[in-house]
Amino acid sequence: MEGLKVSEADLLVYLHPSKSKNVSQAIYNELSSMLFKYNETFDGVLLAYSASTNDELAKILPGLHPCFGVRLKSQLLLFDPKPNMILEGKVVKLGAQSIHIVVLGFSSATIIDEDIREEFDYKVKHGKELFASSVNKRHKIEIETVVRFVVKSFDEETLHLSGSLLQPNTGNVNWLDKYAEEDLVESNTKKRRDYQTADHSKLTTDDDRVKKSKKHKISHSGRHDEFHRDCEQQPI
Repeated sequence: MEGLKVSEADLLVYLHPSKSKNVSQAIYNELSSMLFKYNETFDGVLLAYSASTNDELAKILPGLHPCFGVRLKSQLLLFDPKPNMILEGKVVKLGAQSIHIVVLGFSSATIIDEDIREEFDYKVKHGKELFASSVNKRHKIEIETVVRFVVKSFDEETLHLSGSLLQPNTGNVNWLDKYAEEDLVESNTKKRRDYQTADHSKLTTDDDRVKKSKKHKISHSGRHDEFHRDCEQQPI
């Protein structure tokens, strides 16, 4: 899935002097408070991190609220979706006008009816709401379905996504992966069959040419022998 990236960063974390007895826990608390929030410094939503201190020395900074700074070397996993990226999420709610999805367990996404391609028809079967494809009957989108969609926009404050299912490579992930593979196998089989047919046609054409060539030689040879016989029969 797109929208995920790993960044390495040198950070400077400011801690209150009262936390100097357990710096590791203080650093953990500080970084954990940034999780699942968009951070302009990181240019993305922080999903996970690993960090280690560069040294054991820290400088106390004077002021009305004194603190000390600890330098860290960190590795950050960030979520930064952009328009036209392809994401995946689980359907949690759907209706005739929209499909609601959760991405990575924390970000919500909405796909409205005008962004759902026409082949999907809204239906209610046995009390369950779903979207069924009129092109491929087994291609369905219902509650708990993992769908692949294209990003239209991302609200950094609310972490809300707007998505689209207009593209042919979007929809039910299980169906797309299964039948994309089958289509590839079928395509390769067709190419191999076409190649064999073309090769057989070429061999047949070559055989016909050989036969015609032999027939032509035999016919020419017969006329040549007949000419010699006629010459032998003529009086001198």
